[in-house]
Amino acid sequence: MRSQIVAGNWKMNKNLEETEALLSELAAKLPDTQAEVIVAPTFVNLSNAVKELDGSIIQVAAQNMHFAASGAYTGEISADMLLNIGVDTVILGHSERRSLFGEDDQLLVQKVETALEKNMRIIFCFGEELEDRKSDNHFAVVERQLKNVLFGLSADKWSKIVLAYEPVWAIGTGETASPEQAQEMHAFIRKTIADAVNSGVAENVTILYGGSVKPANAKDIFSKPDVDGGLIGGASLKSDDFIDIVKAI
Repeated sequence: MRSQIVAGNWKMNKNLEETEALLSELAAKLPDTQAEVIVAPTFVNLSNAVKELDGSIIQVAAQNMHFAASGAYTGEISADMLLNIGVDTVILGHSERRSLFGEDDQLLVQKVETALEKNMRIIFCFGEELEDRKSDNHFAVVERQLKNVLFGLSADKWSKIVLAYEPVWAIGTGETASPEQAQEMHAFIRKTIADAVNSGVAENVTILYGGSVKPANAKDIFSKPDVDGGLIGGASLKSDDFIDIVKAI
């Protein structure tokens, strides 16, 4: 049975004191749940987050990483640096990394390969822009993003992959794909993987929805059979909102 996951991507928010306060609130309020709960604070607060959550079921992920082991890459963080502080999950391919920092499929292939070599779990993000959706090209865009980065992997590597479908037009805009739109795309993703890899991988891979999930819509989105949870942005920065989203699954 595939995992259900609620992951909070904090992006460039929360200083050290604010991070510790939010983590303390989440750890105290988190209800019993069968879902995995993950938070991804900023790089400078990851080590403290790991310590703060020691003994909690809440896991810590990084928002990004470099593909190289070390070297002259000013400002970058390696897989070994993350593992050294107890972080073994990383978000890769987020739409903001693609659009704002020019990360393309070729670069993401290198990052995915490095993470897998280090036995890290990857939350791999992908999704279409608004113009792709309007031109009815959204399925082709999603298939291409998956094919270019992940379809070269052997079936056994997929146990370390979590997918996060994020319609870019619904991130930070207040717009949200309807539960039916989310289900339609998630079902398409699963069928595409079944055709390209095998049906076992397709059935077992966790696919998260990421696009303005809130307490008000989480239950309806999570109720769809091919939606296994969410990658949460702004709502993960408020403990009560994030807890309500966890409860919705």
